[in-house]
Amino acid sequence: MPVARDRRRAERNGRRLAAGRGVMTTAASAVVALGAVAGLMSAAGRGGEDDTARPEVRSSPVTVPLPARPSRPPSAPAQPSGSPLPPPPPERSAAPAPASPASRPAPRTGPPDAPGLLHRHPRSQVLDWVREHRDDPRRPLIESRIAAHPAAVWFPEHDPGRIRGEVRAVTAGAAAAGRVPVLVPYAIPDRDCGGASQGGAPDLAAYDAWTAEFAAGLGREPVIVVLEPDSIALSGCLSDGLRAARYASLARAARAMKAANPQARVYFDAGHSGWHPAARQAAELRAAGAAASGDGIFTNVSNFHRTGDETRYARRVLEALGGPPGLGAVIDTSRNGNGAPEQGAWCDPSGRALGRTPTTETGESRIDAYLWVKLPGESDGCRGAAGTFTPDYAFELATG
Repeated sequence: MPVARDRRRAERNGRRLAAGRGVMTTAASAVVALGAVAGLMSAAGRGGEDDTARPEVRSSPVTVPLPARPSRPPSAPAQPSGSPLPPPPPERSAAPAPASPASRPAPRTGPPDAPGLLHRHPRSQVLDWVREHRDDPRRPLIESRIAAHPAAVWFPEHDPGRIRGEVRAVTAGAAAAGRVPVLVPYAIPDRDCGGASQGGAPDLAAYDAWTAEFAAGLGREPVIVVLEPDSIALSGCLSDGLRAARYASLARAARAMKAANPQARVYFDAGHSGWHPAARQAAELRAAGAAASGDGIFTNVSNFHRTGDETRYARRVLEALGGPPGLGAVIDTSRNGNGAPEQGAWCDPSGRALGRTPTTETGESRIDAYLWVKLPGESDGCRGAAGTFTPDYAFELATG
């Protein structure tokens, strides 16, 4: 029966995800993260994030509710992205060793290679919590170590009538502040292989139209695009034909974004160091046009693998991928300060810590940036409702 067959396939996918991705954590929180941007901007923005193995597969197309209210009233004055917050304390992870001139990446156009120039969107759940809990004893540490730092803005809804304005609201704000935003389009059809963050556009034609509108909102200033987490590393549920069609659509999306904004840098999904072997991942990336259509790869989104492991893995993938010499990688360091938890732990695992703070100056060849793609402190669904900011979890990450 079709329903039974779909259920069996979903169960097999769930077991495969748990084994292959291990600690890949839910990106459903990103759905709320950009939902926290919705209504926060006059042009509205939405946020979400996903990429995780789940213990069960739900049937509803929207598995995580959007927030009942925006994290900031639409009429509230926006706080400039460069507004002062207490400076963060020294990073808990070791600083990267200075790179020799020979190992430094060659200069290229794109985001400025200087720390602190990434965009901290003025409206987010953590910033709302900080403003609303001035007397909470956890507030100073959460404010200085999490809220003070830039993080990605997610766009997880197929909303063709609004997406251009939503993207433009973010990019215009970043440009006015002289900062570089990190944007995460997350609406690929068959998203998450029918798992907990299933959804996306109804088909690839609709997705192509949506990404064209997304591209039209990018403006003309530098911007980083993390193109569809899990869209390549987690594509094994698709038939060969559907996978090839998805890959062609991703390539079209990247080309549209770079045509609309030549300063946009678009990165393709490379999973993480604990998932697929580098050669296999590179082959999939090549099939998706990453070498010809984008600027490189991203790794470790919503995951916990150490920066050193991800750096080595990213270089192996890039070497196997080939393509122009300027291709680089960006790494999600939002929760990887203590490395990955025990195999299979994915939902707000204990003992984790913040990783290196976001910057485009890594001192590492072929590593373009350390980013906070997953928003630290937003729950995977165990410490709090999925996608909601959970101060106890944030405080644990900040002190881990």
